Amino acid sequence: MYLIEPIRNGQYIYDGAVALAIQVHVLNKLNLDEDIIFPYCCKPKVQIGLFQNAEKEINHEYMKTHGITLVRRDTGGGTVFLDEGAVNICLIMSGDSNVYGNFKKFYEPAVNILHDLGVSEVEQTGRNDLVVNGKKVSGAAMTLVNGKIYGGYTLLLDIDYDAMVNVLTPNRKKIESKGIDSVRSRVTGLREYLDEEYKDLSVVDFKDLYLCRLFNCEKLEDIKRYELTEEDWREIDELLSKKYQNWDWNYGKSPRYNYNRDARLGIGTVEFNLEVEAGRITKAKIYGDFFGKGNVADVEEKLIGVRVKEEDLLEALESVDLGHYFGKVEARELVDLILS
Repeated sequence: MYLIEPIRNGQYIYDGAVALAIQVHVLNKLNLDEDIIFPYCCKPKVQIGLFQNAEKEINHEYMKTHGITLVRRDTGGGTVFLDEGAVNICLIMSGDSNVYGNFKKFYEPAVNILHDLGVSEVEQTGRNDLVVNGKKVSGAAMTLVNGKIYGGYTLLLDIDYDAMVNVLTPNRKKIESKGIDSVRSRVTGLREYLDEEYKDLSVVDFKDLYLCRLFNCEKLEDIKRYELTEEDWREIDELLSKKYQNWDWNYGKSPRYNYNRDARLGIGTVEFNLEVEAGRITKAKIYGDFFGKGNVADVEEKLIGVRVKEEDLLEALESVDLGHYFGKVEARELVDLILS
């Protein structure tokens, strides 16, 4: 098995979008003679499924405030939140193996290693989870792509309960049943279950220890690696530009939806009713009890075709004499309302 890590010019990369681009590149372009493992740690990110609506799944105000990035993957499924408290393991394996669809076998190496590190109660349960005393510490997924098994799992070492709850939309949080207390009851971190000698490991050190146990070696340098070449990085950069760091991919692929926001501002009540398709406004109606001289239909027209993105909305509204239509209000106030 080959080890590939997100390292460029000697520097480890913690960008979750880069990690996803590497996985897709390796899956589609590299044909090595053995299976591949790609472990990574990343800064906070929300990863949504191919068919999900980015605007409705995520609390965007929380994301922006806390520096969380959004990445849309190429496969289906639901929303996943990842941060510095997790070790993420991606595996690309021969489709001829007997692992596909067998999560118990898929997880077997992880269970054995965690047992050795002191997590004696960990077990694979349900369809695709690892639990300790009934609390989830890992979730897995796998699919078949071009005859290869493409799968992975996340080992939750530490949990940021606040972020896990608050990065979801309000409706999703209601489903999670009262938020943080519910998450605490169902999810936990591995750290408290580790033997004493491992409890203070950083996430990166835990990752390295896990890899050494997996490859049955003393140090990382003993593991067979594939080093990403400059040509590999050129193609990865292209993927990032076209998809994983591209607004049109991450947000623009959202299906058509209606978007309603209202608030009481200094000028009175303002309500935006928008229809959005592929991330751009296709219809706009503005209501409220503000006092303006102009026909607000002019402002509505200005919004047609604009991306639901902060800088684009600001540019569109700053080109309008808002005082003429609304009274004394700044473009920033209206944009904050639309994105609230």
